[in-house]
Amino acid sequence: MNNKNILIVEDEEKINKMICDYFSHNGFNTYSAKDGVEGIEMFNKSIDIIILDVMLPRLDGFTVLRRIRKESNVPVIMVTARSEEEDILMGYELNVDDYITKPFSIDILIAKSRVLLNRIDSMSQNIKEDILEYNGIKLDKLKVEVYIDEEKIEIEPKQFEVLAYLMENKNIVISREKILETKWGYEYYGNTRVVDSQIKKLRKSLKHKSYCIKTVFGVGYKFDIE
Repeated sequence: MNNKNILIVEDEEKINKMICDYFSHNGFNTYSAKDGVEGIEMFNKSIDIIILDVMLPRLDGFTVLRRIRKESNVPVIMVTARSEEEDILMGYELNVDDYITKPFSIDILIAKSRVLLNRIDSMSQNIKEDILEYNGIKLDKLKVEVYIDEEKIEIEPKQFEVLAYLMENKNIVISREKILETKWGYEYYGNTRVVDSQIKKLRKSLKHKSYCIKTVFGVGYKFDIE
């Protein structure tokens, strides 16, 4: 986790500075706001996580959170001096991600922040892995669909598997034997000509994007990105 941007919205100057200092020491880029209005003004899409106090001048933390949620699902940890159940429930109704009550351990706050950010990074990575997109070809592994320049095309199941395998290993030459073993299995009794046949069909399905699948003579194939 490198260079994450954190916004601290806290009106108590000493607490604000302490949080900023600790997060800076732990590799975060810190941004500081002293009241709710300033917090909203400083928030932008490059902020990765917000530490938000409930009791703030000008606009309280709940109002700030409500406005931010209209445009972003950025992780938010609310800091409060009050532990009343209604405050906590209000925060969760507004989709707060976590709570911490004053006085708190700064190490716990940092740990909570890291857990949230790791979760977001993991979810983003999973989404990226499910959708492959290069050279105007988009392959959605969850929907089992392929698009060329945003237009859906019809493709056979085995062609889909081969295309996905090549795109996952973009710019890497994969032998016919490796494709056969991976996509047909060890117990398949055919030969590598079945791979050539499927590649020929796949190129036809890809139409004007067929050039993306390069033949490396004597070896195999690769998905070549521009």
